[in-house]
Order: sequence, then C-alpha cells, then structure tokens
Amino acid sequence: MSKLPKKYRFVDLSDYGRAAGKKIAFYLTNTSVTPIHITLLFLICGILAALCILFQYYWSAAILLVLKSVLDAADGELARMKKTPSYTGRYLDSIADITLNILLLTTIWYVTQGSVIYTILALFGLQLQGTLYNYYYVILRNRFHGDTTSRVFEESVPKAMEGEKQKHVTLLFRIYRFFYGPFDMIIYRLDHKAVNCKKFPNWFMTAVSTFGLGFQLLIIGAMLGFDLKDHIIPFFIGYSFLIPIFIGLRRFLNR
Repeated sequence: MSKLPKKYRFVDLSDYGRAAGKKIAFYLTNTSVTPIHITLLFLICGILAALCILFQYYWSAAILLVLKSVLDAADGELARMKKTPSYTGRYLDSIADITLNILLLTTIWYVTQGSVIYTILALFGLQLQGTLYNYYYVILRNRFHGDTTSRVFEESVPKAMEGEKQKHVTLLFRIYRFFYGPFDMIIYRLDHKAVNCKKFPNWFMTAVSTFGLGFQLLIIGAMLGFDLKDHIIPFFIGYSFLIPIFIGLRRFLNR
C-alpha cells in the first residue's frame, strides 16, 4: 500500500525492505501479531547487530541491519492491512530508531577506538539527514492524505486513536519530542518555507531518500562488511554537507 498517489511515487532508496515487509505483513494480517510486536522485533535485530559489531562479526551485523529495515517496513504495512494505525506505534518506531542509531555509532566508536567528538558529530549529522528526508516526505504525504499518524509539526500531544490509551500516547510523544525536537527545530529553521512549496519532483525525493534510515543502515552494513569500519563515522560527518545542498536545490526548484 503506497502512501502516495501513483503520480507522486518515487524510487525510495531507503525503502528497499518494503516488498519483503509487505509479504511479512500479509502473512501476519490474520494473526494476533501486532505492529508493535514487529517494532520490538526490529529493535532486537538492531541490538543483535550491535553485539555482532562488538564481537567483529561484521557481515552478520550487515545482514541484521538489512533485516531491521525489512521489519521496519513490515510494522507500518501491518498497521495499514489491519487498519489499526496508532500514535503509540508511530512514536515507538521513531524512539526505537534513534535508540539503535546511538547504540550502533557508540559500538562502532568503541571497536574503532575513534574520537568521542567525531562520533557525536556523526550522530548529529545522521539524525539531521534523516530529519530532512522525513520533513519533505511527511509534507508530501500529508498533502495527499497518505498518512494518518505522521504530522509535519509534532508540537502537541495528539488525541489517542481507537484501540490505544492516551497515557501511552502522551508518554511516548514526550520521549519522542525529547529526542527529535531539537532536530525538527533545526531543519524547520533551515527550510521553513518547504511546507508551502509546490514542487517535490520525484527525482529530487529519490536523491533525498539517501538520507533515509534504511539507506544509512545499508551504508553502515556495507562498510562493516568490506572492512571499512574506521571510515563510517567520518563518512556521515562528510555526508551531512549535502544537507544545505538539498535545501538550496529545493528552494531553486520552487523559486
């Protein structure tokens, strides 16, 4: 189930796990398995990947990171197939993502004996990249009513949907805001006019999708497998310099 009308669908390079995720969701539709179960499972995959990095099983870590991306697609697909969207699942998914990002980069820092400052910069860049991609993508999805749980501006606690408890939504929203609020604010300040822009060409969204978490994890997995672990943290610091380039290009397209 696409989140966008056919005309506006683009090749999402971070969403390579979608096809497999749909199949998993399809087979689980009539079971008692919930999207939150899948979210917790991808969290476990990420933790196992970090352990594999710690003990230098790098290709195993790469496989687990790909599996994590597949399951990350599956939880949303299952929610749509079961018609059970929830803010609980939406915020838990994002909290799990940033938790794993911190864990993975910390583990890579440890095994490479790298710089703490560079690791913090890499994490900061990694999150800004993902936030820019999500910012543009959520604007596009909301324009065509392709999403019921993601909001362009996460500023207030949403009202719980049917089947979930308000106290859970409130707690997870506050945790989400603690982790993501600063990144959301920075990206909005850098490109606040994007919410009113008329053009998000498909090729542009494909290019920006390289900032998506799935593609980031794919890069990390590949660099681990090919014994380039010492270059992971410098790579994501350098890759962050594309942020102002994408923002400038977005402005140029809508001048």
